[in-house]
Amino acid sequence: MERMHKIRVLLADDHEAVLEQVRATLGEDFDIIGAVNNGQDAVTEAQRLDPDILVIDISMPVLNGLQAAGQLRSKNHRAKIVFLTVHTDQDFVAAALSAGASAYVAKSEVASDLVPAIRDALQGGTYVSKSITP
Repeated sequence: MERMHKIRVLLADDHEAVLEQVRATLGEDFDIIGAVNNGQDAVTEAQRLDPDILVIDISMPVLNGLQAAGQLRSKNHRAKIVFLTVHTDQDFVAAALSAGASAYVAKSEVASDLVPAIRDALQGGTYVSKSITP
């Protein structure tokens, strides 16, 4: 059963081109409520805006995405965390999932994987891009 309101998404990436690509990929189906370019701002804005989903990069200034996810989890924040990153090494996947991530999407797969990853996360599942092999 589809919810009546649009899924509220906060974006966190330090590359404007990536933010633009994500906005285009999520299009009209999602409500992009904010975009930040470092992990500390991601934590602050997630607490202020209360998104359903946080799409976050791992490599960012101030706090990296793993540190930001850990802070949000320690505060019992309800947002589902979807990592969107260039890192395809299993160690990063494991670290992201242990930091509380619901999904791990390779930036090279954003067009095909981001929307299904968000939907899986909201349904309580775990999603990892198929291009990331164990």
